[in-house]
Amino acid sequence: MTTLARRLFRTKPTERIVAEGGQGEGGELRRTMSLWQLTLFSVGATLGTGIFVILGQAVPKAGPAVVLAFVLAAVTALFSALSYAELAGTIPVSGSSYSYAYATLGELVAWICGWCLMLEYAVSVAAVAVGWGEYLNSFLRALFGFTLPDAITRSPGQDGGVVNVAAVVIVLLATWLLLYGASESATANAVFVLIKIVVLLFFCVVAFTAFQSGNLSPFAPMGVAGITAAASQVFFSYIGFDAASTAGEEAKNPKRDLPLAIIASLAIVTVVYVLVAIAAVGAMPWTDFDPESTEASLAHIADLATGATWPGLIVSFGAVIAIASVVLTVIYGQTRILFAMSRDGLVPRVFQRVNPRRQVPVANTLIVAVFISVLAGLVPLGQLAEATSIGTLFAFAIVNIGVLVLRYRSPELPRSFRTPLFPVTPVLGAILCAVVMAGLAGVTWVAFGLWMLLGLICYFLYGYGHSRLNAEVR
Repeated sequence: MTTLARRLFRTKPTERIVAEGGQGEGGELRRTMSLWQLTLFSVGATLGTGIFVILGQAVPKAGPAVVLAFVLAAVTALFSALSYAELAGTIPVSGSSYSYAYATLGELVAWICGWCLMLEYAVSVAAVAVGWGEYLNSFLRALFGFTLPDAITRSPGQDGGVVNVAAVVIVLLATWLLLYGASESATANAVFVLIKIVVLLFFCVVAFTAFQSGNLSPFAPMGVAGITAAASQVFFSYIGFDAASTAGEEAKNPKRDLPLAIIASLAIVTVVYVLVAIAAVGAMPWTDFDPESTEASLAHIADLATGATWPGLIVSFGAVIAIASVVLTVIYGQTRILFAMSRDGLVPRVFQRVNPRRQVPVANTLIVAVFISVLAGLVPLGQLAEATSIGTLFAFAIVNIGVLVLRYRSPELPRSFRTPLFPVTPVLGAILCAVVMAGLAGVTWVAFGLWMLLGLICYFLYGYGHSRLNAEVR
């Protein structure tokens, strides 16, 4: 049992993890991403459709004080972001929190973290893609007066849904870009992100023309409890800032750029969220926000502010672009995490094969695309999609703990960024993740538990026996 425990929790040397960065079977990943592209990658994964619909659910809980809820959620995310920044600058590889856990807490914890990331990335992007058809129909209805049939824009289990062809199409388009090359994908994502930021700023300008200070009174009708409840809900709109860390092996200067990209992306997203929240509650009384209806969407508010329909059309277009950006960046992150896990032997070798001409993991990308397409097009995701939030929080907590372990175990390691107020910051980050996790529904915990059980079965059936680290010891 002692030998088994030693193997399960054997750590991989940090120097070795860094030295293997970029290396795959048949070729190497190409370092092409600049700080600007890395930052927009994180913004692209974070700034999704959540802000386009989340206000309708969060405002009834906090009233105009939803603005403070966004700030509180940003502060909560900041603790984990600072820990991510330190480890990304110390261990600049594609594995993200999986690799950080392997260096600090051992193979089994790393596997569990990687398994959580599979849930976060693959299932969440499928869930996001599922909604693309609805936003596309909203845009087509406003622009041309017609919509695509429910049979091809909704998943089985939804009214009239047969196969969600729209979701499959957006996944395949993102896959095509990723196969073309990492630099080209980053450029396309930069365009998508700039478009959706411009659209959200356009909404703010339109909404501020109808701003009424009286709509902000009473500011916090539900008190502190309402603000914290809304903060827990909008917190998940910040998940995605870790996307830059999955590009560690394709960044030009990862030790310098990864920490900066993580912090900068969180700052950009927070400013946009707060501006949108102020504009929305100032343009429409908070009592008119209905959590059971989509009528309190940003498009609806824009139409009310102007008395016309064209502003809502532009906002709907922004939502369509937002989903495309999220799908692209999250699929990218999923493939790079599998690339790192395959290099360690924990998943099949096919995931680390690099096309020598394109310098991207082609087979890996195609397998992930097929899997996500099936999920998005045919499978009702239900509670499994909701469990992505708890999986992400678990990975965040591991990163915070990893910073503590690595600081005490290897204080001599060169660090391009150091988490301020150590050890308070990572400790608070881990505690806050646990607090948010504790507030999730019981059924979400059940789904998460079943996913973890499946992950452990996969590890002991394949990962444990094929682990390169354990094979070398044997």
